Amino acid sequence: MKVMAQMAMVMNLDKCIGCHTCSVTCKQAWTNRSGTEYVWFNNVETRPGLGYPRMYEDQERWRGGWIRDRNGRLRLRDGGRWNKLFRIFSNPKMPAIGDYYEPWTYDYENLTTAPLGDQIPVAPPRSLISGKPMKVEWSANWDDDLGGSPEIVPADPVLKKVGEQVRLELEQTFMFYLPRICEHCLNPSCVSSCPSGAMYKRVEDGIVLVDQDRCRGWRMCVSGCPYKKVYFNHKTGKAEKCTLCYPRVEVGLPTVCAETCVGRLRYIGLVLYDVDRVLEAASVEDEKDLYEAQRQVLLDPHDPEVIAGARAEGISDEWIEAAQRSPVYALINTYRVALPLHPEYRTMPMVWYVPPLSPVVDAVTRDGHDGEDIGNLFGALESLRIPIEYLAGLFTAGDTDAVEAVLHRLAAMRSYMRDINLGRDTRPDIPDAVGMTEEQMYEMYRLLALAKYDERYVIPTAYAAEGHQLEESATDCALSFEGGPGMYDSGPFGEASGGPVPVAVETFHALRQRQTSEGMAANASNPSRVNLLNWDGKGVPQGLFPAGHRVENRGSGR
Repeated sequence: MKVMAQMAMVMNLDKCIGCHTCSVTCKQAWTNRSGTEYVWFNNVETRPGLGYPRMYEDQERWRGGWIRDRNGRLRLRDGGRWNKLFRIFSNPKMPAIGDYYEPWTYDYENLTTAPLGDQIPVAPPRSLISGKPMKVEWSANWDDDLGGSPEIVPADPVLKKVGEQVRLELEQTFMFYLPRICEHCLNPSCVSSCPSGAMYKRVEDGIVLVDQDRCRGWRMCVSGCPYKKVYFNHKTGKAEKCTLCYPRVEVGLPTVCAETCVGRLRYIGLVLYDVDRVLEAASVEDEKDLYEAQRQVLLDPHDPEVIAGARAEGISDEWIEAAQRSPVYALINTYRVALPLHPEYRTMPMVWYVPPLSPVVDAVTRDGHDGEDIGNLFGALESLRIPIEYLAGLFTAGDTDAVEAVLHRLAAMRSYMRDINLGRDTRPDIPDAVGMTEEQMYEMYRLLALAKYDERYVIPTAYAAEGHQLEESATDCALSFEGGPGMYDSGPFGEASGGPVPVAVETFHALRQRQTSEGMAANASNPSRVNLLNWDGKGVPQGLFPAGHRVENRGSGR
């Protein structure tokens, strides 16, 4: 057993309202620059729908992920090294700009310069790539709120795998939102597809990144990723992808998408896994066994043998303690309500989802029945097979039993907690019916419904010796080029009291607390630059005053 650490995320789909705040803030932080106009590291899809890029789940067309050959070995669906060498200068197995969308802006100058006339002037769309007038036909969320419409249903790759009756009745059954980021897989096919070795998985936390210096723009990673979450920057000629906001994670902050999520549906935490069992789990013969095989790869952080193995691999006690408090491990293995997205791709994705229960509850209530009664809910889950089949196509490679088990736990939680909220005696038979104790059911409710900030985001910081430099030095951010998201402006309290947290989204009070705390970057071993025009007097960097000149430090009260 070789223990390694992995940062992972869980999203509760019952809470997503499709506001796209996560997408917009991610866009502003990471891809608000030339060459990435069409790039969305985070996007929110409406289900059923075609997704972004269009039809990305159709692996017969795009050939992403892994397949198991007749000998039981994994191989890339897109082909081996000779296949890639044959088409290295022209790769047809990747989405074109039309499958994403041609980004546009609006010619607002036409509104202000139009001559007086009988017609009201408009701001026509113009391409951000060519600058020419264009017709808007598709976008990253074009099928938003069109779930179940005749325009979308026939082409949905997941719907094609289920029965005709499902497709016909789907509009009456449900619609939900599916936020997506890079899965940061345990067995990433994008890394194995890269001819230049630019794609790599960090040893310390499992985040998958692109080395911009080594990337040669072959774009095999775009083809190899079955989730199509690797993008090509047409200006720099390099591949880019979601970084899980690693500059923020290294200092203990959640990702930008999680920080700004209106529904508070995202959970970030550390999990420990056995790297020696990843290949075995990804190679199981039956696709329906992949979910359970991946779940078994994650190790119990409270197991003394696992703790000893983690320490032997150099994982600190702080990280082990973070894994023990991880909300991600709890939702995946303790309560078993989180499922991976498309495990049949065999990449072992590490962004998991709690499937939505609301459509079932709404259906029971619409018929005039008590939507929170355990008997009604369990009966509805048995009869409403249509949404379960669709959810199984997304999260369990078609295994409806696993999805039903999750929905039963969520339904039982609602009924059990209603008795508590109404002041009635609890019913131990409800959690017992789904294999849980009363304590576990209450703790699961606390985590899914009432968890506070530090309970949803349990993120260990980088090693203590490096943590201060990571926070205070802008050079540690790989995107600190001119105009990039690593460039910062001065805060309202001056620069002497602490450099900006990389790619941070902070409130006024959080910024004030950081920049007026006792820990002063100006007195650090690698101090931030001090701008005397807005210096707040909190820190005294070396060389600011002549030797022997005593300066009162007003901030510390001395």
